[in-house]
Amino acid sequence: MDETVLCYIKKDNRYLMLYRNKKANDPNAGKWMGVGGHIEKGETPDEAMKREIKEETGLSVKSYIFKGIATFVNNAYKERMYLYRVECFDGDLIECNEGELKFFTIDEIYNLNMWEGDRFFLPYIFGDEEYFEILLYYENDKYIKTERIK
Repeated sequence: MDETVLCYIKKDNRYLMLYRNKKANDPNAGKWMGVGGHIEKGETPDEAMKREIKEETGLSVKSYIFKGIATFVNNAYKERMYLYRVECFDGDLIECNEGELKFFTIDEIYNLNMWEGDRFFLPYIFGDEEYFEILLYYENDKYIKTERIK
């Protein structure tokens, strides 16, 4: 099973989103999402989150909240995604080689083109709930259903 991290960075009641439009053969092309990527061999999810944020945004994480895990099942493919919220960071945004970075209000985020399943975990990311786990089922990239585990 692939393991990835996804992080939502908060600044002034807005969250940083990445529009995936620059990377060749990107399965997320044309979608808005948080910042993240694959966990490399020997890395913890926390280390991967900090590295991915630095690589894609130029920002250095000072503190973060681990919010939960979303497991995606799309036909035979499975991916475990560790989800974070960051509210304390240093640095200035750089140009991302995977797409366009932009801050949005929560209301604006729900109007963006994103994976349908993301709409189910975003309230947990933005809210005060301490931890959650969900399963997101897709078939041929079409959203089927969500199951809450914890």
